[in-house]
Amino acid sequence: MVARVDTLTRTRRGAVESQAAELKRVERDLHDGAQARLVSLGLTLGMAQDLIHRDPDAAAEMLGEARSTAGSALEDLRTVMHSIQPPVLADRGLADAVRALALDLPLPVTITGDPPPDIPVAVQTAGYFAIAECLANTVKHGQATTASVTYVTDPQVLRVEVGDNGVGGAVVAPGRGLHGIVQRLAILDGQLDVDSPAGGPTRVTITVLV
Repeated sequence: MVARVDTLTRTRRGAVESQAAELKRVERDLHDGAQARLVSLGLTLGMAQDLIHRDPDAAAEMLGEARSTAGSALEDLRTVMHSIQPPVLADRGLADAVRALALDLPLPVTITGDPPPDIPVAVQTAGYFAIAECLANTVKHGQATTASVTYVTDPQVLRVEVGDNGVGGAVVAPGRGLHGIVQRLAILDGQLDVDSPAGGPTRVTITVLV
């Protein structure tokens, strides 16, 4: 029990720190992206308003710039929202979101089984980003020619195995993507187990209580 409390205290602390860092990242992205563009949009519209009677052509040109800026601000907001929860995940659920993710990869991904039905949004989001990070590592570092995503049937747990036939060597270390996933999963008392010997293959097991 003491060991369990110590583990929970440590993981909770890491989860809180990770969540704070994530909020700062979102704030920074909004400040540097959409907010800056919206400020520029307001200034451009103000100048266009001043010119609309004196120089209609110049006002029309500024309105065109304002329209372009508005479009860029919207794209910035979409990018930030995608980093929080991809639209396909919100609209279609974890299974279809992972299938869509796999279709965009430059190697074949075999998907077996399905996640438990009606799992909480937080669990779906954590699972999606964990799977996405594992598949991204396969493409960037694994030198693999095939990959797989396997849902292990258990109505009480989201358990997913992500594997590839690459060179192995995947590790959980500070500053690396898998470490961030460990922290994200810890918020939900989930865990990430990596089996990736030198020479491969790699198998990562993602487990989150439903």
